[in-house]
Amino acid sequence: MNDPDLLALAGALAQRASGIILEIRARGFETLAKSDLSPVTEADHAAEAAILEGLRGNTTIPVIAEEEIAAGLTTAPGECFWLVDPLDGTREFAAGRDNFTVNIGLVRGGRAVLGAVALPAFRQLYLGRVGFGATRTDADGTRPIAVRTAPAEGLTVLASRHYAGDPALRAYLGAQRIATLGNIGSAAKFVRVAEGAADLYPRLGRTMEWDTAAPQAVVEAAGGTVTLFDGSPLTYGKPGWENPHFVCRGHLFARVTS
Repeated sequence: MNDPDLLALAGALAQRASGIILEIRARGFETLAKSDLSPVTEADHAAEAAILEGLRGNTTIPVIAEEEIAAGLTTAPGECFWLVDPLDGTREFAAGRDNFTVNIGLVRGGRAVLGAVALPAFRQLYLGRVGFGATRTDADGTRPIAVRTAPAEGLTVLASRHYAGDPALRAYLGAQRIATLGNIGSAAKFVRVAEGAADLYPRLGRTMEWDTAAPQAVVEAAGGTVTLFDGSPLTYGKPGWENPHFVCRGHLFARVTS
């Protein structure tokens, strides 16, 4: 399969997982705690099973998936591998909120090269292939998306709900002119930057590689950047799969200061 085929497969599986998640939400579910005390539900496991079946049944590319890793099932990544988060934002999902996502990303040579991010509750699917553009599909059809240039009136900043009120965020933002600061969960923050609804998403808390590979590909395909705070790339295949702090940006050609 070539990269357009792989992206189409990822998108179809993200949509399939979205349907499973919404069915489980409609009938009710129990929320449990994993060994690291993060929440997990039946929807996480069922969505991951459907994605893994589709990826492994149609490609020979190794798959690294969140719930398999949590269960102690380790797959050697290789030079090219999938990273899967079947339900990113389980806290949002368990609390009855809508900002949860399905993330399926492909890594090659340590970089995220393509990804599918679905927002089941919004019936939205974002696809991105770095260097070839990004799209959003919803009830109105499919259209290309792109990041925006930060407006003169100030930045729209998104941050994690889990870290709302973090003083480190205020310190990072410093004297920049902020029009809006919102807190939501999951990779939804990335895609809002990718489609030009927000300008900046600084991440100062813990994330794992399966949280970020797919949405990073969408943002970069849409013309934005996802880097470490020193400007170096956010890369993949790190020991333990944990990311350092990073920042996701649209077009920020200069600091917008007050």
